[in-house]
Amino acid sequence: MSLPAIQWYPGHIAKAERQLQDQLKRVDVVLEVRDARIPLATHHPKVPQWIGDKSRILVMNRVDMISAAARQRWQEWFKQQGDRPHFVNAKQGNGVGQLAQAAKASGKAMNDRRIRRGMKPRPVRAVVIGFPNVGKSALINRLLKKKVVESARRPGVTRQLRWVRISDELELLDAPGVLPSKLTNQDAALKLAICDDIGQAGYDNQRVAAAFIDLLHTLPMWNPTAVSENHNGEAQENNGVCHQTESLLADLVQKYQLDPSQSTGEGYLSDLADYHHRGDKERMARQILNDFRTGGLGQISLEWPPIPV
Repeated sequence: MSLPAIQWYPGHIAKAERQLQDQLKRVDVVLEVRDARIPLATHHPKVPQWIGDKSRILVMNRVDMISAAARQRWQEWFKQQGDRPHFVNAKQGNGVGQLAQAAKASGKAMNDRRIRRGMKPRPVRAVVIGFPNVGKSALINRLLKKKVVESARRPGVTRQLRWVRISDELELLDAPGVLPSKLTNQDAALKLAICDDIGQAGYDNQRVAAAFIDLLHTLPMWNPTAVSENHNGEAQENNGVCHQTESLLADLVQKYQLDPSQSTGEGYLSDLADYHHRGDKERMARQILNDFRTGGLGQISLEWPPIPV
């Protein structure tokens, strides 16, 4: 089954991108928030160009929705790229305190320069940027320990740029989600749709749900516990790949009472619709996507590091 092109670029995003680039002149630190389930697909290719030589902190939100093995592999992979990701769960607040400290530390050099010039220190100005619905507003609310910006589990809620003072030491700019005006990588676009990191107007639920089932048949999983002996007889980690397919498909059987192993995604969706909803494939598609997005299918990483670490 071929998917029609997934595209979504409402007018408020184009406007927000222009405003964001203007506000970046006032910013000391950039918090780039990505979805931990799809760290590569939620990287905007223009971010390096936008931030230039400003300090940048990489934030991986929804860490609760990936396994410890996936977190470890991404942490090691990003370290090889010269980066240090901060894994957080903005919804529950896990890791957010350390993130605030990292933002303040990143802005320390700015205030050191001000003091040397005889100027008073000022709060560090940070901006939170990322794709729609990756949890930027929820992160700010957690940093403030109260709800000051609207947050919801759907893209496109934040439409205006707004400065929020976290403390005497930190100010944050809450920006609407930004994404490329044209999604040329349709594999990445599909993952954005599955994770609800793009507006629903950009895709068809039934086709995306079926493609999600097909994707589950192919996902690899690094095995962090596999060990072997080196030539000195010492234990060493084996960087081989094992497949999580059997585990994921078994979870689907338990969840939906039908075995997907011999079906295409489209066929499985049709069978499930007949079994659960009297043939209503749209209702079934929405249920599958919602179950994944809310963690009802377990911890599933749709992306893994592209090379062994």
